[in-house]
Amino acid sequence: MSKQARLVEFLNQELAVPTDAIALGVRQSASMPNLLPMVLWQYGIVTTYQLEQIFDWLEASTG
Repeated sequence: MSKQARLVEFLNQELAVPTDAIALGVRQSASMPNLLPMVLWQYGIVTTYQLEQIFDWLEASTG
C-alpha cells in the first residue's frame, strides 16, 4: 500500500473525513500529492487541530 493510500485510510478511518472530500483534495493536489493535507485544510475539510494530527501521523509513519 502506498503512503498516500495509507494517508487516505487514516483520514477516512481515524479522522472521519468523508471519502468524497478526500477525493476532492486528491484531485486538487494531483500535481503535488505531498500537499494533500494543506489542500484539505485550505478547503475547510479538516480543522487546524486535525491538520496537526495528520502531520504527527505523517512524521510517525516515515520512521
